[in-house]
Formats: sequence, C-alpha cells, structure tokens
Amino acid sequence: MPAEKLKQNYSSQEKEHIFEHEFLPHIDSMYNFAYRLTFDEDDAKDLVQETYLKAFRFLNSFQQGTNAKAWLFRILKNSFINDFRKKSKQPPKVDYQEVETFYNSDNVDVSMTTDLRVETVQHMIGDEVSNALNALAVDFRTVIILCDLEGFTYEEMSKILDIPIGTVRSRLHRARNLLKEKLQAYAKSMGYNK
Repeated sequence: MPAEKLKQNYSSQEKEHIFEHEFLPHIDSMYNFAYRLTFDEDDAKDLVQETYLKAFRFLNSFQQGTNAKAWLFRILKNSFINDFRKKSKQPPKVDYQEVETFYNSDNVDVSMTTDLRVETVQHMIGDEVSNALNALAVDFRTVIILCDLEGFTYEEMSKILDIPIGTVRSRLHRARNLLKEKLQAYAKSMGYNK
C-alpha cells in the first residue's frame, strides 16, 4: 500500500516564509520554462502566475525541505498541459482590429522584435539551435529543457513529468538524437565533421 502524503498545517507566518524563501527564488527559472513551452511572453507570465497561485493554494501539500523547484515545475507542467488541452478544443480566435491596425500602420514592412530575451538567447545558442529545439514535440523539448538547461536530475524529472525514470532516460535520449539530426547540416556548415 503506497504511503499517503501527509498534509502539513502551516501557520500563516510559515506559509509566507516558505513562499518567499523556497518558492519565489525560482521565479526566473519558472518563467524561462514557461516561455520555452508557450513561446509567448504573456502566456508564460500567465502560466507562472497560475503556478504560484496553485502553489500557495495547495501549500499544505508541500513538504518543507523537499525540492521546491521540482514541485513548482511539476505544477507548471501540469497547468501547461491542462491549458493546452483546453485551447486545443477551442476554435482559434483572431483579433481583427489588431490585424487591421497593423496593416494600416507605417511599420508593415519592418520586422523586428522588441523582446530582448529572445535576442539574447538567440545570440547565446544561435538561431539554428533555438529553432531546432523549438521544432521538437513538447514532450521532447520539455525533457531537454529540464535536464540540459535547468539541470534537474532524472529522479526530479520523473517526479515533475510524472513518468518512470526509464521513460525519462529514453525520452531524453530520443530528444537529443532528434535535436542532433536537426542540427547536422548546421554543424557541417560550421566546419564540424562528426
């Protein structure tokens, strides 16, 4: 019989302390993960906000001294999946006023990004690597982000993704191979032979 998770009865001061000292230090990592899942700044912010609201709401389920970052990433991943399922059942929405305003503006031919984070990351890992990573299916992209960019262990990833460690390992192996395939031509053009 599996051990039941014990609910903690934290005082309001303890809750505030946990939230400030164990949860908030991970907000940048949470945002980066959310952004890499959604590819949209506003959606990423909403996802992080929703994650922190759920974390506070279910704080009594958190056991102090365990990996708070992994616990938060799991909430974020589950929220992303639930939102993705909801949105995939809805027809796409178009803001025709926004489209009309854009095409009537003087900047129609100008294509630039105002997102400094995108520009910074693109210079760090290159467009080709970023595009190849973004082209992976969300399951494969997620394991690479969690392992190679966020540094989670297989055990932590198993808990975050709610899959067995063997599945984490095989999915990560497959994801890295897919990424390698997508980057082979780029590597050759940069002078790498293998």
